[in-house]
Amino acid sequence: MPPSTCSSRPGASLFVIKALPLLLALAGVLAPWPLLYAAQPAPPLMLAKVYQAGVSLPDYWVSEKYDGVRGYWDGAQLLTRGGERIAAPAWFTAGWPRVAMDGELWAGRGQFAKAVATVRQHSADDAAWRAIRFMVFDLPAHGGPFSERIPALNGLVSRIDQPWVQAVAQHKVASHLALQGLLLKTVKLGGEGLMLHRGASLYKGERNDDLLKLKTHEDTEARVIAHIAGKGKYAGKLGALLVELPAADGRPARRFKLGSGFTDAERDSPPAVGALVTFRFRGMTDSGIPRFASFMRVRDEQPG
Repeated sequence: MPPSTCSSRPGASLFVIKALPLLLALAGVLAPWPLLYAAQPAPPLMLAKVYQAGVSLPDYWVSEKYDGVRGYWDGAQLLTRGGERIAAPAWFTAGWPRVAMDGELWAGRGQFAKAVATVRQHSADDAAWRAIRFMVFDLPAHGGPFSERIPALNGLVSRIDQPWVQAVAQHKVASHLALQGLLLKTVKLGGEGLMLHRGASLYKGERNDDLLKLKTHEDTEARVIAHIAGKGKYAGKLGALLVELPAADGRPARRFKLGSGFTDAERDSPPAVGALVTFRFRGMTDSGIPRFASFMRVRDEQPG
């Protein structure tokens, strides 16, 4: 618009002046996540607790735990766990029903980074999305117990009839020993672990014992508080991350140094302060600090 036109419309100039702080604020909010649309209210998703021996296994269905990006189809659009709209290609969701579906956007075993890189793009990479599958594991709005939602889900996916939309297979396991055997087999094939879902449970947007996860190791997330400089062979590089576990289960927030598990490239360019990182560990000290903690990756999604 020519300058003379702007000067003849003082109202427009006043609007720009008033809107500038909001525009700058939005730019600051969106800057850390330039590849996703602005967040909407987070969908009320069912979240898992950690499996413990002694659970009544006949009450549960068991499936593979897919290591990808949680995807929630609300009947009109795909959302991440945090509520950001996912820019999937139009063909990917074409013909999907106006029925909520909960699942994992998955690129295959051992391909977590590929799934994240694809899903977080603002402009969909058509070729990359050809490798993504939507592994559907629940129907949040069905209203019946999980054992009834399974056949309903299978029927819905069958009617969608697209090879990239798959119903997660559910089956029963007779004993803890058989469950551990299935876990080891799954991990050996490159899987992340197993999920256990109570057959009698209704879909609730909360974390409870109706949904459990089982892996060969424990892992969780912590927030990066600071970078600690390395010494010796790591001089000039990252030595360790100072991270913080949130307050939980009656314990206050706890900080500790996370210094192992990093590649040389990650030590040269470590996770940013404020990032959420996933690490594995073996048990806790009496003070609630993870033992033998080892960095795994930066986590783009909320923990769950």
